[in-house]
Amino acid sequence: MANRTETADQPRLPGRKAQAARNDGLILDAARAVFLDDPNAPIAAVAERAGVGISALYRRYPSKEVLLRTLCHEGLRRFNAEADVALEDSDGWRGFVGFLERVVEADVHSLTVHLAGTFTPDESMLPDVLHSGEAGDELVRRAHASGRLRPDVNALDVGLILEACSAVAMPDPARTAQLRRRVLALMIDGLTAEGPLPGPAPATGEFAWRWERRP
Repeated sequence: MANRTETADQPRLPGRKAQAARNDGLILDAARAVFLDDPNAPIAAVAERAGVGISALYRRYPSKEVLLRTLCHEGLRRFNAEADVALEDSDGWRGFVGFLERVVEADVHSLTVHLAGTFTPDESMLPDVLHSGEAGDELVRRAHASGRLRPDVNALDVGLILEACSAVAMPDPARTAQLRRRVLALMIDGLTAEGPLPGPAPATGEFAWRWERRP
């Protein structure tokens, strides 16, 4: 998730609203760190890490369910934003590779791997879910049209690649980022290789099971 920083062109908020916005950023950053480490952690651990009172947290996020849903929705929006940027590139292969690199850098898919099944998605996420599917399909179509992407790769394969990169984790965040870039570079080379891949490509809906609420 990108760090939340104020820029000169952003309007200044009144004191109370500015404090609320800062608290919201602190809470979401803390929640991401806490729940990536332990999805079963109590919401109080988020308040402690964020340095805010539990009442301030509950005013913004009335339950852990809402907080988890917000985290994943933020990650989905970041994925879509990077896909939209990539689709503006006239070079289908360059746009595709740049998209992969930026999404790995943003560490979007760690949320998917760790938090799927810990909350119930609601209808507010549906437009972004649909957009992510359409954008991902179009990125892959353009990469195929460039002649660089091997013909037996589909958009769901791309999701598996991103998840594999997110599985690389070291105690040092800088080293984690280095190794993820290295793994992605190896995988990008593989995306241009010749010869058939083993087994059928992932099918639509094949991974939906993991979003079912865990008992």
